[in-house]
Amino acid sequence: MTKRGRFITLEGGEGVGKSTNVGFVAELLEAQGLEVVRTREPGGTVRGEAIRGLLLDPAPQEPLHVDAELLLMFAARAQHLAEKILPALARGAWVVCDRFTDATFAYQGGGRGIANERIAVLENFVQQGLSPDLTLLLDMPENAAKQRLESRLRDRSEQRDRFEQEQADFFQAVRNAYLARAQEAPERFAVIDAQHSLDTVQAQIRHTLLERVAEWR
Repeated sequence: MTKRGRFITLEGGEGVGKSTNVGFVAELLEAQGLEVVRTREPGGTVRGEAIRGLLLDPAPQEPLHVDAELLLMFAARAQHLAEKILPALARGAWVVCDRFTDATFAYQGGGRGIANERIAVLENFVQQGLSPDLTLLLDMPENAAKQRLESRLRDRSEQRDRFEQEQADFFQAVRNAYLARAQEAPERFAVIDAQHSLDTVQAQIRHTLLERVAEWR
């Protein structure tokens, strides 16, 4: 019987370096001889990426209602689970995902003010008890993350998406919600201080990840 793979997520607000470190985590695991599936949310599948486009589109002519935003997140997640995440875990692959449901509790819960109880109903319906085995939360103060985001957008000549256009109080609420989630589930979360240099951040990630791999094997 094939041993189930492990599910690792990276979380954090805008500008903390998740996308860079998803690749780093995947490479560390591959160096251990593991099959790794790297993916992201919202997205990860053709239909999921189409929903991602709707969620990130800053089009001001038709604001997206908060309930519609929440339902779109879980619609993309349902497709993602069925098409990519669950099959990969079942065959023994390790899945590394840039954001998952903790982001929904942080952004739609903390940022938008939707009650956690309402989000939990959809979580239970869509995920049927599935939760990440390890969540690396890249954390830094809101003002430092804002500076990083602005630098990235400037360097890449990119426009802000719908979430990146939010104000400081939104991102502070997102950070607070993430840290509250980490406090509630310390056995699953590892909080990584993302204020430091990339080398220092990745040293923290390497230590945490290799320790967990050794426990699980």
